[in-house]
Amino acid sequence: MVSDALRVVFFGTPQFAVPTLDHLLSSRHEVVGVVTQPDRPRGRGQAVTDAPVKARALAAGLAVLQPTTLKDPAVVAALAHLQADIGVVAAYGKILTDAVLATPRLGMINVHASLLPRHRGAAPIHRAVMAGDTVTGVTIMRVVKALDAGAMMATVARPIAIDDTSDLVERDLADMGAVLLVDTLNRLSHGPIEETPQDDAASTYAHRLTKDDGVMQWERSAIDLHNQIRGLYPWPHAYSFIQGRRVIVWKSAVGSAEPLDAHGEAPGQIVRIDPDGIVVATGAGTLTLTELQAEGKRVLKARDFLAGQRLSAGDRFSPAP
Repeated sequence: MVSDALRVVFFGTPQFAVPTLDHLLSSRHEVVGVVTQPDRPRGRGQAVTDAPVKARALAAGLAVLQPTTLKDPAVVAALAHLQADIGVVAAYGKILTDAVLATPRLGMINVHASLLPRHRGAAPIHRAVMAGDTVTGVTIMRVVKALDAGAMMATVARPIAIDDTSDLVERDLADMGAVLLVDTLNRLSHGPIEETPQDDAASTYAHRLTKDDGVMQWERSAIDLHNQIRGLYPWPHAYSFIQGRRVIVWKSAVGSAEPLDAHGEAPGQIVRIDPDGIVVATGAGTLTLTELQAEGKRVLKARDFLAGQRLSAGDRFSPAP
């Protein structure tokens, strides 16, 4: 190891964190251990499988810790034994205790997928898309006990296009954050760097996603509903009900932005069936549903979906059966 290399203990769990771990492994710094969440059932069959970070760490021959609680003194002792210079957190999924934060001599820094102080919390990427933000990014920040409130060391921005879905934004931010994190470590290895306090008054909170976030309220505008659909892709998805059946909406396009009152269409009412989709009235404008899934069925383009559904102009989507 070169003299300015740092010993790093890495905290992460999902796929978003894997590029950061990969970039650390290819950097001049040494990953001395990985902390990730305990194994749990995943997927349709609910089989217990390794999370992405654990799988990558084991493949790289790294020591892996999977504590059920970080309050266990034995966990703190195990971390201290690694003699890490610094801790790096990327979507670990648990709040770190004071004892854990104090273990590395240079403290801990976090790869957070938003331009702080906007979208602190568990689901910053999805909430940014759902809010209709036109730009997001990654912030490298100091980890403190208050959630995502630490001083900022570096940022990088990414525009959000009108049809970008959360998975595309997450993929890009994971790669951008990985590069930014290693660059930050390189600078830290030569001494302290500038840390900019956040403006707490400007902060917003990105609540964890639930299936209830997917309910489509058709009184909202077409652009708001479009943002909801793409923000909740690929999970938990936006959905609505028609003829007593739940329909999951995977993709959409925004039509006219003007309120539809000329023909008396109510929000949620099908205005017409186009070759490329189902055109639905909203509180402001029309929304074209282009990819849909009947519950328990395959995801289909609107044309194929309609081949198995008896829908026509005048039928109405609703938030409940």
